[in-house]
Amino acid sequence: MLERFRADPDAHPVRTPSGRIEIVSETIEGFGLDFTPHPVWREPVEWLGAEAAGEHPLHLLTDQPGRKLHSQLDSSPHSAAGKVAGREPIYMNPADATARGIRAGDVVEVFNDRGRCLAGAVLTDKMMPGVVRISTGAWYDPQADGLEKHGNPNVLTLDIGASDLSQGCAAQTCLVQVGLPRGPVPEVTAFDPPVLI
Repeated sequence: MLERFRADPDAHPVRTPSGRIEIVSETIEGFGLDFTPHPVWREPVEWLGAEAAGEHPLHLLTDQPGRKLHSQLDSSPHSAAGKVAGREPIYMNPADATARGIRAGDVVEVFNDRGRCLAGAVLTDKMMPGVVRISTGAWYDPQADGLEKHGNPNVLTLDIGASDLSQGCAAQTCLVQVGLPRGPVPEVTAFDPPVLI
């Protein structure tokens, strides 16, 4: 890819201000924003090594769903066939489930200081202990008390940009706790049409 540049960097510069490969960007440094002008490792906002893991000891991953396109087609039979008790599945290691009295197929409550939602437990050794996974895209279905009934992880994740420059998604940095529901399990109403007046 860079063969011509390597052979003659002056005749074939790369598309940077200096025409060279830049490890430090003076342009980015000049923005005066919240990051360095060179690559660095930054501690995630929430991760298993954070102090907050004492209260919310499970790292939540939120991947793209396999049975719908983001939230499109969530009401389809294909999407419904992948739900557990009508809710988005939460995949967790059997050891984490056993420690919480959770069995496969149980409706569980997933929560942190930002919110809480219900999901259906799927136990698998493919999940590392201490890590759980809920796919995105479940149609938002809140109760009046704030409990999201359908398994939408957006009620749990941070609502911050990756940096002042990108404002991209700050994904995969979310701590939660999982337990059995604290009250009766409500019905999912995400797909019910509104009352017509």
